[in-house]
Amino acid sequence: MRPFPRRSPAAYAVAALAPVTVVALALPAATLVGAGPAGTAEPLVVPADTVAATVSPVDQARAAYNRMTTAQRVGQLFMVGGAVTGLGSATTTAISRYHVGNLILMGRTTAGAPPVRYLTGRAETLTSSAATAGVPLFIAADQEGGFVQVLQGPGFSRMPTALTQGTWTDTSLTASARTWGTQVMRSGVDVDLAPVMDTVAKSFASLNKPIGFYQREYGYTPSVVADKGTTFLKGMRASGLAMTAKHFPGLGRVTGNTDTTAGVTDTVTTRTSTDITPFRAAISAGAHLLMVSSAYYSRIDASHPAVFSPTVIRAMIRGDLGFTGVVISDDLGNAKQVAAWSPGARAVGFINAGGDVVLTGNPSVVPAMVAAVTARAASDSVFRGRVQTAVMRVLTVKAQYGLLAPRLPVTGYFGPLTKTALQRWLGIAQTGVFDSATIRALQARVGAPVVGVWGPRSMAALQGYLGLYLDGAATWNARTVAGLQRYLDTQL
Repeated sequence: MRPFPRRSPAAYAVAALAPVTVVALALPAATLVGAGPAGTAEPLVVPADTVAATVSPVDQARAAYNRMTTAQRVGQLFMVGGAVTGLGSATTTAISRYHVGNLILMGRTTAGAPPVRYLTGRAETLTSSAATAGVPLFIAADQEGGFVQVLQGPGFSRMPTALTQGTWTDTSLTASARTWGTQVMRSGVDVDLAPVMDTVAKSFASLNKPIGFYQREYGYTPSVVADKGTTFLKGMRASGLAMTAKHFPGLGRVTGNTDTTAGVTDTVTTRTSTDITPFRAAISAGAHLLMVSSAYYSRIDASHPAVFSPTVIRAMIRGDLGFTGVVISDDLGNAKQVAAWSPGARAVGFINAGGDVVLTGNPSVVPAMVAAVTARAASDSVFRGRVQTAVMRVLTVKAQYGLLAPRLPVTGYFGPLTKTALQRWLGIAQTGVFDSATIRALQARVGAPVVGVWGPRSMAALQGYLGLYLDGAATWNARTVAGLQRYLDTQL
């Protein structure tokens, strides 16, 4: 439940990027205003789906776009890295001061799901009306399995490599992926930067540093990769995760890793190679994000790395594949492959080629990247149009995943609206009353004894689930309710 935040008239000022036409949204007044019981600030209960069912994702995206400043629109075109163990000031500043609208959790955690829930809930509080016009973050993680699994520990199953997953039956892989996806989604992460749809020949796998060396491929032929990769994708997507096919047009034919090596070049892949097949299959299976490789492809565009290539992005991805979702870059912050370009040139080059979201694991380059994109948009009408189109793509996909629907206010008050949101998350009847059925469902979800009566043990289990310190509370207090409200905003 994500309501459009109330904004001051000044926040609607239109700057360099032209507004797009929008049909006014007739939001139910009680969703945004109104009073709860005397002495509280909680709005009256209006089911979230009331808004979502009457407003299309495109119209939600247009409304969000039109209430944004130029800086806020540009910010939607970036995904900044932050440590999964604690975001750090550079990352939080990127969101709050430079209006960055997306976050990728970096590194590894083995501490389990509760600290991640706490972190993602806190990250969403940064998305104020001043920072992102109240538009929530896409929060992403690399959750492939094997050597590439950011989220580990209690609450996360240990995932085998993609190569191992590819040997499983479709039934087993689907069931496991559904479980893994639910675990990731319930941690507050809503984008999985997976699956890897690159094809590596068996004889070449050990020499292929980015993929084969780590067994990140689902098999050794395009048909197997397409089959098993999309099976994984569908299973994970069933939880509500937005999935990302990567690394187009494929890293299976190179030896060097673009993260650590410059000049990485594929001399084999062409525009019609069968290695493209898995990406087409992933799009058909519901991948709403597509990550572009930063390698060179000499038989496609010898002059530009794929991430800066109009041939790859506009001609192949948009044209040949007909992809209308979000095109995201591979890392443009730290990767050696793009070190020869300034940070600003990297961001401008990607968006000018037709890309949508610049991913940088290094938050320190965000100011230069944002400044370069903003300056180019102000001086170049063609580029400005590409920025506008990219922002709308990002906002539309966010709307498709519920991020532009009503958001639960963080008030610290456990009233009917919060109870209804809780019931919606639990998948039970939405009555707005914390009755025994709700208590039992919540106890089961957070690992408390299922007794139907809420007491100190249940409260401790909930606080532990949310990553809050245990304060010995016997019943609801403001800090626990606020923590729950922040968490529910990552879920609904």
